[in-house]
Amino acid sequence: MKPTSLLVLAGLLLPAAAALADDELYKAKNCMACHRVDRNSLGPSFKSIATRHADAKDAEVMLAKKIREGGVGVWGQVPMPAQPQVSEAESATLARWILGLK
Repeated sequence: MKPTSLLVLAGLLLPAAAALADDELYKAKNCMACHRVDRNSLGPSFKSIATRHADAKDAEVMLAKKIREGGVGVWGQVPMPAQPQVSEAESATLARWILGLK
């Protein structure tokens, strides 16, 4: 295979690999304990979160902060516990992934 062909193939696979990595990240960080992608569980579905915040200009920053610091009152009185084991970079990645689900 020509080097150019390999670069094109790699370019096509990178977005899929990034999406898979984000998909695996939410499982590795135990988000599944309270959330599901497309249905409510203890917490709202990720798709519901994405839809609610779709038009907010600071949604990614706000969600990343919410992941790390937790909160209560946005979706009712069930608290979102802080997730300090999730790094700032990981929380930003998770927030982008969630917002991409709308």
